[in-house]
Amino acid sequence: MASLLDLAPSPYDADAAYTVFAGWAEGRGLPLYPAQDEALIEIVSGANIILSTPTGTGKSLVAIAAHFTALAQGRRTFYTAPIKALVSEKFFALVDIFGADNVGMVTGDSSVNPDAPIICCTAEILANIALRQGADAEVDQVVMDEFHFYADPERGWAWQVPLLTLPRVQFILMSATLGDMKPIADDLTRRTGRETALITGVDRPVPLHYSYAMTPVHETIEELLATGQSPIYIVHFSQAAALERAQAMTSMKIISREQRDEIAEAIGGFRFTTRFGQTLSRLIRSGIGVHHAGMLPKYRRLVEQLAQRGLLRVICGTDTLGVGINVPIRTVLLTALTKYDGIRMRQLSAREFHQIAGRAGRAGYDTAGTVVAEAPDHEAENARLVAKAGDDPKKVRKIVRKKAPEGFVSWGQPSFERMIAAEPELLTSHMKVSHSMILNVIARGGDAFGTMRDLIFDSHESWNGKLALARQALAIYRTLRAAGVVEQITVPVMALYDGELVETFEESIEIRLTVDLQPNFALNQPLSPFALAVFELLDPESPTYPLDMISILESTLDDPRPVLQQQQFMARGEAVAAMKAEGIEYDQRMELLEQVTWPKPLEELLDAAFEQYSATQPWIGDFALSPKSVVRDMYERAMTFADFTGFYQLAPREGLVLRYLSDAYRAARQTIPDDAKTEELLDVIEWLGELVRQVDSSLLDEWEAMVNPSADPTAPVVPPAPPSVLANPRAFRVLVRNELFRRVQLAALENWEALGELDAASGFTADAWADAMDLYFDEHDTLGTGGDARGPSMIDITEGPQQWTVRQVFDDPAGDHDWGISATIDLAESAEQGLAVVRVTSVGMVG
Repeated sequence: MASLLDLAPSPYDADAAYTVFAGWAEGRGLPLYPAQDEALIEIVSGANIILSTPTGTGKSLVAIAAHFTALAQGRRTFYTAPIKALVSEKFFALVDIFGADNVGMVTGDSSVNPDAPIICCTAEILANIALRQGADAEVDQVVMDEFHFYADPERGWAWQVPLLTLPRVQFILMSATLGDMKPIADDLTRRTGRETALITGVDRPVPLHYSYAMTPVHETIEELLATGQSPIYIVHFSQAAALERAQAMTSMKIISREQRDEIAEAIGGFRFTTRFGQTLSRLIRSGIGVHHAGMLPKYRRLVEQLAQRGLLRVICGTDTLGVGINVPIRTVLLTALTKYDGIRMRQLSAREFHQIAGRAGRAGYDTAGTVVAEAPDHEAENARLVAKAGDDPKKVRKIVRKKAPEGFVSWGQPSFERMIAAEPELLTSHMKVSHSMILNVIARGGDAFGTMRDLIFDSHESWNGKLALARQALAIYRTLRAAGVVEQITVPVMALYDGELVETFEESIEIRLTVDLQPNFALNQPLSPFALAVFELLDPESPTYPLDMISILESTLDDPRPVLQQQQFMARGEAVAAMKAEGIEYDQRMELLEQVTWPKPLEELLDAAFEQYSATQPWIGDFALSPKSVVRDMYERAMTFADFTGFYQLAPREGLVLRYLSDAYRAARQTIPDDAKTEELLDVIEWLGELVRQVDSSLLDEWEAMVNPSADPTAPVVPPAPPSVLANPRAFRVLVRNELFRRVQLAALENWEALGELDAASGFTADAWADAMDLYFDEHDTLGTGGDARGPSMIDITEGPQQWTVRQVFDDPAGDHDWGISATIDLAESAEQGLAVVRVTSVGMVG
């Protein structure tokens, strides 16, 4: 299939480029709206564009036009977005339009075709390229999506740096909620020498109608359904609230019997393999979807695909739908106009409100969209009581009005109307300086001091803000010099005399690096070089070596905060029970409890190594080392994904857990040198990859597809089942070993009930396990569960074509090794369920 680029005029002509692209868009059923047409005219003429138009006005098509125009002129173009998922989504979309050879992607943990003429990347990637290479960067055009992130306090610097450092670039800045952009537009024109076209205030092709509901949520939903206003997206400000609302609606009649049958046929054999999945299965069969960032990607995509086919009439989700989420919606129903922002409860900003509300109404499907805000419960109840009292003044006086809950941040219909009328707030600058920023500038060469000074004092900060940044930059520079990472030398000034360069009596100061920065410094995992250094401190012969290597890697990954909080909660619960048993007084217990946290393997080694490494590489101080045990904890407990999320009560956060595990798997494959991968470590890595793949293969499939972009990126309505768990024999053996060792751990704890739940189907009930192990404990006081107990020498596997037979030997204190578990592994059922299906046949002495 020919790509759009094949249609490009040669030699380039602006009028011809306009005609070709407009015709291509119309041929795809996407005739240009007036705003798109205006943007295309400005782009082909070489102007900068600031496109601040509502959601649904086709900004994505303008971005494609920009990339087309750049490539037609032989220029290199970058697309940036705030989140990796949006970057990868755009990557696949552009591959489909321009061909795999012309599109690359860099996100920090993935790099595909990085020399391509179109690069999709996160904003931070482009910012670091701009710092490292300045005006000489091989960047001719930049399309910045979701540009309102410029005002983000933590990440806004990455949206500003390219504007300050790439003067020859054509910029296309896009968002539905930018507010007054004239100051930035004027500044951009001054820097680039290009005119900057402000395209804003455009009417939505699908207008919005607003209403304020005084009825309870379920009544509001019933009315919207009855008047044909579905699909309805019900916005909540926590994932738990979204799920709770969805479950509460199962008693309502959302869809007909025929629609239920259609949904059942559409989802077919889709595998709902997790605890949350079982809940979601019940919900979607009732026409109710759930959509938030904590879900597994395969579940989110299933909800999106079913919604696109019109099979889900109600979707409960969070406000994250405002950033690139592909869910078609006719009505947005806001359950509140306040949110907790991590610090306090507050009303939504105008920008947040318009980001959410703008998702209502589908171009090409709806003639109008609807935005409904629910009144607070106490306000709605008071209105109901007043209505019930009617015109009787005595009854009205007797009404006991319901008060707002304690700590309630007030909102009401005036708040709603104010948000509708309000323009998004002015974008505020949040420029930052850091060690890596200064090192990248120094690595560029030339007058590093002058470059950094210009970067700070020509930024969009206030004067006081610029002074604060300058002081911070000088402090960082001093730490770099003290560490010997940079040096300041005096060099003679050269001048041309009689056609030759000669030294003058003047001198200048030159700043340069004393170390070589890695080529992709600050682009990929920033702590990977530290991890490589610490790997060398471990002994490959140590029995804990494989998991210690994993612990080093885990310390460099972003924290999955909900997981760590649950680990800490359970650790503190166990500590309290132990302290009570020891008779420790309450006050002392509370004091000791503050020291109990989530597991942090190798903490002392890692902290000492980090301190030593920081002395020679102070830039590492920009990043936080965080010892933790998620992969290791799961492996040591011999848990499946469902076991782990159930044990720590993380079912609503399955997606976050899986994202972390997949990041850990990629880091292990990419970061650990091949010569450091022992057989035991390879077992752990293969186990982790298969675990992720069996839970939801989409994350790894996406990664593989990026590495091999020639693969077909299209997906059916129902994602295919993951490959058979038997397809990776090495990983399957580890799954078998883990299942047997899990039983050893439970037996050591004398947890007969849990063992009975695992093995009752094969005849080993809780009582049967207790009886069998009583005989063992008559001979031995303890049952070992340490590193030796789970070693390969303690398990024997005989592989057959239909089933495997397994003998797990107990690590008894006498070292006799004559007790154990015998079992069979049903291969067919294991393939069907995506895990090792164990049938215990005996527990006792050999023979």
